[in-house]
Formats: sequence, structure tokens, C-alpha cells
Amino acid sequence: MSRIGRLPIAIPKGVTVKVDGATVTVEGPKGKDQHRVPSAIAAAVQDGVVTVTRTGDDRETRSLHGLARKLIANSITGVSTGFTRTLEIVGVGYRAEVKGKALQLSLGYSHPIVYQLPPGIDAKVDRQVVVTIEGNNKQLLGEVCAQIRALRPPEPYKGKGIKYAGETIRRKAGKAAGAAGR
Repeated sequence: MSRIGRLPIAIPKGVTVKVDGATVTVEGPKGKDQHRVPSAIAAAVQDGVVTVTRTGDDRETRSLHGLARKLIANSITGVSTGFTRTLEIVGVGYRAEVKGKALQLSLGYSHPIVYQLPPGIDAKVDRQVVVTIEGNNKQLLGEVCAQIRALRPPEPYKGKGIKYAGETIRRKAGKAAGAAGR
């Protein structure tokens, strides 16, 4: 049995989970999310707990068991508390600001970059260089953060660019200065 798949998922207060065949719908204070579970996986709600079981024991079904359970657990966490990811902008003159549902970034190019945030994703900017992205869908949140980071990834010599908070950038020494090799 899958170690992750067999764990029950507790449903917090204010969150409702409905199972309709292969569709699991989760509603909470932060929004609504929906997942389709594979046909060999079954989800059930009993006594404030969601359990995920599998019907077969073949290799593919076993591999999908833990995945289906974790996707449902992430939906429950997302609609109850939400997910956040923090990006840091490093560089002289690099900054960000939120204008409506768009993130405007100055990243050393000849023009500002306007990144439209998808529905369900919000952004906050602190001190013009710390961007906090929030949302209830963990997959979409990670995708948005990766796209923003890709606009100016950190370079290895001075570390300038957009990086995740806590990310360590491997630095290179650069050229040796002076006329040592003459």
C-alpha cells in the first residue's frame, strides 16, 4: 500500500468536499477547486475525513494512488489557508509594482515588463524588491513564479535577477584582474 496514499486527509472547518464519481470538488473561504481522480482510484468522505483507495494493484494504479491523495490534500489546503511564494529582485534599478491585476517589472531592459496575473493569483510588493505571490492552486502558483523568475533569472557573477526567497545562487569568480599572466 502506498505510504502517502493511505493517509487520511482531515477536512478543516469551513471547507466542504463533495465526491461525484471521479470528480472531487473542494470549496472553502479562499475559493473553489476541482479534481478528476483516475478511474482506478476512489475517494470517499466520512466523518470529516477524506480517504483515497485504489481498486487494483498494478504498477500504474499504485503510482497514481499517492498522487491523487496529495492533489486532493493540496486542494483542501489551498481553499482553506492558501499558498504563498516569495520572490526577491536583486540589482541596481530593478524593481516591481502592482497595478491592478498586473505586475509591472523594471529589470534593466529598455522597457518595463508587464506580467498579467491569471485569475486566482494575487501579488504584493514590499520595498519594491520583494514580491509575494498568493493563490489557492499550488500548481498554478508555482508556474506563475517560474514564469516571473524566467523574465530575468539570476546570473552567477553578481547574482542580479529574480530569485526565490531562500534560493542560493552559485557564484563564479569572474576574470582574474591585473597583468598576472604577462
